[in-house]
Amino acid sequence: MAPSTSLVRPRRGKVVAGVCAALANRFGTSRTLVRVLFVVSMLLPGPQILAYLVGWALIPKAPRR
Repeated sequence: MAPSTSLVRPRRGKVVAGVCAALANRFGTSRTLVRVLFVVSMLLPGPQILAYLVGWALIPKAPRR
């Protein structure tokens, strides 16, 4: 899958808000890998939930086709 040129949350294929799917699409990597890395990062101290919520608020949804 070729990386997208823009960062947008997909309307299909998302689990919660589509932030991990948006990042995976943008950087041309597996959605599952990004999701697993996010869940594993939750074991470390830090503002992961806050970062996810900010991504949800700032990354726009993909336009309807």
